[in-house]
Formats: sequence, structure tokens, C-alpha cells
Amino acid sequence: MLEILKKRRSIRKFKEVSVEKEKIEALIQAALLSPTSRNLYPWEFIIVTDKSLLQKLALSKEHGSTFLKDAPLGIVVLADPDKSDVWIEDTSIASILIQVTAESLGLGSCWIQIRQRQHNESQTSEEYVREVLNIPQNMKIESIIAVGYPDEQRPAHTEEELLYNKVYINQYGG
Repeated sequence: MLEILKKRRSIRKFKEVSVEKEKIEALIQAALLSPTSRNLYPWEFIIVTDKSLLQKLALSKEHGSTFLKDAPLGIVVLADPDKSDVWIEDTSIASILIQVTAESLGLGSCWIQIRQRQHNESQTSEEYVREVLNIPQNMKIESIIAVGYPDEQRPAHTEEELLYNKVYINQYGG
């Protein structure tokens, strides 16, 4: 697991190769296996492979989502906030498990933050994605995970880069 975490980097350039159905199924299973507070399972997922929808979703944010147009797969992570007061945490856990699983399958990924981001001056990213994918008003959208075969190389993290100065034993500052 530590080797996968060291290797996992945000990938924003993807090869023009579809993700196989078996790998998509594995990513879905990883999402559905992600833990939730009190087993309330507030999250839901939209698997997007349609190129025209990916191009529309690539416009979700003012900055930082355009690379989605070149990804063969986007996984929209959303939740019903009425089911759990910690839906943000639950969807975040699911999002990162999708990314770690993608890495283990030889795929690259990048988290696109949607919650509390802007599509433009008058519309939030969440409102925009809701319109594009016909998502009900009660659902909240945390992220879109772009997934595909990497078309860029990023070096793995090293142990020397780890910020051990941010770790304390028994008390803060100790």
C-alpha cells in the first residue's frame, strides 16, 4: 500500500485509450466499499464515459478542470446530505479510494473539486454539474475524479519528502 501511495500522483494528461469495463467495475467496487460514518452510505456515483458529457464537465470550474475533456472516464462523487451530517468526509474517503484503486490498476487520476467552487461569476460548479447530469436538487456534489491511462510521467514521492515535522507524539508540539 505504501508503494502505491508513493507512486500515486495527480495525472492531467491521458492517452486516447478507453478504460476497460473490468477496470471500471473495480473502481465502482472500490467506491462502494469505502467506509461511511455509521454505515449510512450517503454517497452515490455517476460513471461518465460519454465524450460529449466529459467535454461539458471539463468546463465545470473557472480553473482546473479542462483536462477532463481528454480523460476517457470521469467519476462524479455526490451524496445526499439528509442521510448523513458527515457526507463531505464520506465522499472524500470514496474519492481517494477511487484514486488509490486507479493507481493499483495502472491508471492515472486527478481529483477535480466541485463543492464550493465556481463555474463562472453567476453559477457554482455544483449547479453547473447538476444541470449537465440532471442531478436532483437535494444531492451535493463533492468531486469528479478524472481517470485514464497516464500520458505523462511524474516522479514518485520519496521518504525524504515526507513532512515528519508535522507529526507529534502524545501532544501538539511534543
